Amino acid sequence: MKDFNVFQPVEVKFGCRRINEIGEVVSKIGERCILVSGPISDYKKPILAKIQEALTNKDVELKYFHGVVQNPTTDSVTSGAEMAREFKAEVVIGLGGGSSIDSAKTIAVEATHSGNSWDYLFYKETQPTEKTLPIIAIPTTSGTGSHINQAAAISNTKEKRKSGIGSPYLFPKVSIVDPELMLTLPEHITASTGFDVFAHSFETYIHKNASPYTDLVAIEAIRLVIENLPKLIRDGSDLEARSQMAWADTLAGFCLANVGVGLPHSLGMAIGGCCPHVMHGKALALVYPEFIRYTYSSSVKKFANLARLFDKNLENESDDIAAERSSLLLDDFLNVIKIGLSLKKLEIPETELEEIAEKSMELPDYTNNPRIANLEEINNMLKSIKNKN
Repeated sequence: MKDFNVFQPVEVKFGCRRINEIGEVVSKIGERCILVSGPISDYKKPILAKIQEALTNKDVELKYFHGVVQNPTTDSVTSGAEMAREFKAEVVIGLGGGSSIDSAKTIAVEATHSGNSWDYLFYKETQPTEKTLPIIAIPTTSGTGSHINQAAAISNTKEKRKSGIGSPYLFPKVSIVDPELMLTLPEHITASTGFDVFAHSFETYIHKNASPYTDLVAIEAIRLVIENLPKLIRDGSDLEARSQMAWADTLAGFCLANVGVGLPHSLGMAIGGCCPHVMHGKALALVYPEFIRYTYSSSVKKFANLARLFDKNLENESDDIAAERSSLLLDDFLNVIKIGLSLKKLEIPETELEEIAEKSMELPDYTNNPRIANLEEINNMLKSIKNKN
């Protein structure tokens, strides 16, 4: 067995109504808290009221920042960081999906460091320090794993690039995973974020640095997504399925924290940078079928295992036959969860494809794939996607 490391420093409070513990959680860390989220919607109002009451009962002052945008930008993060500094925040809560939690993380960095969040990307010499504000994560979607890992995605609209910060200081101190907060999630967001869980899990499973630990956790997360995400597309109020998806997301986050992602995320991040209106999970769903067709022959056993999770009848077939079937089974799954997509549906101009291909190779994730693509091969994948519109 090869050597590997495991590091999981996040305290997870998982279960229904665990949101009621937020006052106790925050008060142990600080007395002035900024809550980072998107615009106030009807479903968020009772959650915010509950948080406000719990913090007030613990004498914690609360300030709201509702400026989170999809595919968080350097500009939106700077606005939140300025508010946090002026308020003298001691704790940052990220409430919402990956965009909110990633924004909370980057605000926690920028509020306490010179420059802006783009200055602290994972590959730069300057990195976040212990001055980073402590982060509490409260996910309201099951998708990004951000509540468990040490990464945060951020977009620079001027450069049309999406990248990320990665630092041990970005691990949340506590994550409250309350499936009841996810019951009113719209179908298309359930599908998009749910497929993101699948992508995180599978990309860590086939990652060049995968370990026995991440293999075990990833395959369980994939199984949970395959079994439960279609149930939520049929009935979003299914609390047990919501709980299972929240657990799958948490497991995928464990994998991300210890391994990382691969080629689809390089492409998905490049799409998000060039076309920020595209949800991350939908960008992944767009590229995944071609990614599987490109990759499966380089990791036959693991793609065969994936195929057998989709179709138990493949248990008696050879690995070669099962692996070859994986792309068609993935196509079927995307249709079941109503996220079969095209460039036209996502409003991605064909003129952007060449730039997307080039920018995908600026991110190192593609080198983690069992089969490492060159620029021509990535262009061919995108061309195949275009030809299916």
